[in-house]
Amino acid sequence: MQPQERRGLILEKLKQHGKIDIDDLVTQLHVSGMTIRRDLALLEEEEKIIRTHGGAILKKQIIVETPFRAKEGKHSEQKKEIAQAAIGLLRDDSTIILDSGTTTLEIAKLLRKKQYLTIITNDIKIAAELVDSELKVIVAGGELQNTVGALFGPATEQLLKNVHVDFCFLGAHAVHLDAGLTVPTFAKASIKKLMIEAAETTWLVADSSKFHQISLAKVCDLSEIDGVITDHQITNELEKELKEHLEIIKVDGSGI
Repeated sequence: MQPQERRGLILEKLKQHGKIDIDDLVTQLHVSGMTIRRDLALLEEEEKIIRTHGGAILKKQIIVETPFRAKEGKHSEQKKEIAQAAIGLLRDDSTIILDSGTTTLEIAKLLRKKQYLTIITNDIKIAAELVDSELKVIVAGGELQNTVGALFGPATEQLLKNVHVDFCFLGAHAVHLDAGLTVPTFAKASIKKLMIEAAETTWLVADSSKFHQISLAKVCDLSEIDGVITDHQITNELEKELKEHLEIIKVDGSGI
């Protein structure tokens, strides 16, 4: 196999799986580890990949913030099924942090008919959804992120530093096995870190489009949260790899 052909196969594997390991490539392509490392070094120089410890990931455009209206209708059925699975984890007297986002908004829509729950959120759309419910709702006030509806800044952080809850349902911008959970801004990363610290149990709620993606600011490694609820479109390989880090609930796509 010619070097150019081999590097093409490496790129194809990256497009299919999102990441590759040097040891696996050595076995599959029947070449030495040194040869694979030279291939990866060249592909990185060409800005096609990013080398990681023991392998590489495909270089993609960094995920940036998406306005609420632009993402509101995307993957809506998956988000509704993820929300239904999240609701099944709760007790009647649970205290909950609902992170900002469209999937957590779907959770709020299901919570509005319940009683005896306490909800803390930094999302004005979630607060508005629950305004006429019988739930106790605490809004983590702060500066409003226009077009998104999230609240952030020192006031938001101060409230989160002084609460302790049973559950946190965390939204996602980008999820990657090596890079962990990442978001577009450092301010948003800070808020999410405090949410994780405030909760006994943290579940990431993320549809399959959020995986194999990387954004600017790191929140945490996947091993630092307890579980992820996602849809049936993630691959069996990704599901197996996720289970090495956390618990996973995969909705079956049959509707709610």
